Amino acid sequence: MRKQYDFSGGKKGAVLASMGKTRITIMLDDDIIEYYRAKAEAEGTGYQTMINAVLRATLKQPRSKAPEDRPLTVAVLRKVLREELHIS
Repeated sequence: MRKQYDFSGGKKGAVLASMGKTRITIMLDDDIIEYYRAKAEAEGTGYQTMINAVLRATLKQPRSKAPEDRPLTVAVLRKVLREELHIS
């Protein structure tokens, strides 16, 4: 063993970067975690993998463009009120 080591070129963090994944901290409700842990244990997989799969499936779902799904803004509310009250 050397008496002195040179760490000047060293970098903080994981030795090997994971491919395509990033470690984050996220706060989830306890009941959500308990549900996915129990389901993952029953299916023999990881609960984080299951949560990731659910998030990925949500991204793949087509977003509805129906007028009923638009957010209610002040302008939209005024237009609806004018139409209902027959104000010009």
